[in-house]
Amino acid sequence: MSENRKQILDMLANGRITADEAERLIAALEGDPKSEAVPARNLGNSKYLRILVEREPERAGDEETKVNIRVPLQLLRAGVKLKGLLPEDARTQMNEALREKGVDFDVNQFKPENLDEMLANLNDFSIDIDKKSRKAKVRIFCE
Repeated sequence: MSENRKQILDMLANGRITADEAERLIAALEGDPKSEAVPARNLGNSKYLRILVEREPERAGDEETKVNIRVPLQLLRAGVKLKGLLPEDARTQMNEALREKGVDFDVNQFKPENLDEMLANLNDFSIDIDKKSRKAKVRIFCE
């Protein structure tokens, strides 16, 4: 069983998603073109955006590298709302700086409801990194 399929079944067993959502996710994994987009998950009582980075030790005796970041969702929402207080030229400069770094993102289009939708769809996002035999795992989720 694939890791993604197991995660979907675990989310279903824990009540984090419905059977219909699990079915759509599995269909999407299998590349079924008839599968619908997965609806946004309700954030419920989530209060934090959590980012965990765990890296395996480089040599025997080294400690595992761990990064554990908890950002209050209210802080993220407030930041998005405060965006409206920035002068137009500052937002333009931010957009230009993001594009220079390869991020095609318009801060003028980002609204609080977009943040909630993004966080709800984030669910339990993980990235496995394997670079020159150094392995790390990044997990991003709401709690």
